[in-house]
Amino acid sequence: MRFRLTPRETSFYDMFSASADNIVTGSKLLMELLGADSASRVEIAERMRAAEHAGDDATHAIFHQLNSSFITPFDREDIYKLASSLDDIMDFMEEAVDLVVLYQVQELPKGVEQQIEVLARAAELTAEAMPGLRTMANLTEYWIEINRLENQADQVHRKLLAQLFNGKYDAMEVLKLKQIVDVLEEAADAFEHVANTVETIAVKES
Repeated sequence: MRFRLTPRETSFYDMFSASADNIVTGSKLLMELLGADSASRVEIAERMRAAEHAGDDATHAIFHQLNSSFITPFDREDIYKLASSLDDIMDFMEEAVDLVVLYQVQELPKGVEQQIEVLARAAELTAEAMPGLRTMANLTEYWIEINRLENQADQVHRKLLAQLFNGKYDAMEVLKLKQIVDVLEEAADAFEHVANTVETIAVKES
C-alpha cells in the first residue's frame, strides 16, 4: 500500500459498511418473500421499501461527506461509483419485491429461489468485504467469488427464461414473470459492479 503523508477522512469506511449491511437486510427480505402468502408479501414489500429508503439515505450521506471532504481515502470517482453501485443493488431488490406484489403473482417459477440464494450469498460477501477497504488486505477472494456467483446467476437466469417461454405460461404471465427475473439478474450484475470497483480501488492503492 502507498505511504501517505496526509490524513484521510475515514468515516467513508463505516458508511460503506452500513450500506452493505442494509443490503444484507434486503436480501433477507427477498428470502422471506419465497413461500409468503399475499398478505405477508405486502408487509414484506413495506419493510423492503423502508430498507431501500435507508439505503438512499446512506448513499446521500456518502455523497455529502464526499463533497465536504478535502482529502478522501481513495479517488473521489471510485467513492462515487462504489456508493452508486451499492445503491443500485438495493434499488433492484426493492423493485423485484414491489413487482411481485403489484402484479399479484401467485407462484414464482422454479429457479427464482436459486436467484435469490445467489443474491443473499453475494450480499453476505459484500458486507464482509467492506471493512477490508481500510487496509485493502484479503479482498482478492471476495471479487473472485462475486464473479463466480454472477456467472452462476447468469446460468440460472437463462434457464428461467427458457422455462418461461416453454409454453406453460400465458403471454401476460410471461411478461410479468420475465420482468421480475430480469430485475433480479440486474441485482446480480450490480453486485459484480461493486466487486469490480473494489478491485479497481485495491489496484490503485497497491
